[in-house]
Amino acid sequence: MKIIIPILIIFSLGCNTNSKVVQSASDKSDEFVPDFAAGVPVMVYKTKADYNKLVPVILSDDKTTIVSYPHPNDIRSGNSFQFPDPLHDGYLLDNRGIGKNVAFLKLSYEKYANLESVPDLKQLFELIIDKDPLTELCNCGLKTAFTDEQAQLNELIDANKMRKSCKVIK
Repeated sequence: MKIIIPILIIFSLGCNTNSKVVQSASDKSDEFVPDFAAGVPVMVYKTKADYNKLVPVILSDDKTTIVSYPHPNDIRSGNSFQFPDPLHDGYLLDNRGIGKNVAFLKLSYEKYANLESVPDLKQLFELIIDKDPLTELCNCGLKTAFTDEQAQLNELIDANKMRKSCKVIK
């Protein structure tokens, strides 16, 4: 009997501690939490220089060939171009589908959109201005998890939680 009472006391204290943890976690219910289920991810990044108006392409892992590039007709959204959206602290919200092997062409979206046809891969490769432009790249989960994408991302940035809440790729 003497052993059971201390065990019950320890058990009940353990339960009280856990309820406090649950309670404090529920207090933060207004804080955005990314959803990393399968789907189109929200990519946030920083670059070495201002490439915001330049067309991105995707390179192979060894950065010797272009594996993905847009057609000139695919870089518009209505009457505007799919430039990245600026966020706080120099971060950018991707609108084109970049990844860790992104590179930027010397061509602006406007000039690229006016091409009558896509140059061949060798010509495109020669137009690359930077094969390693990223200083940071984060996957912030599914777009559908956001109610106000830019505002919620800026909150993560302002609270220094971008690299904690999102998956750091680079």
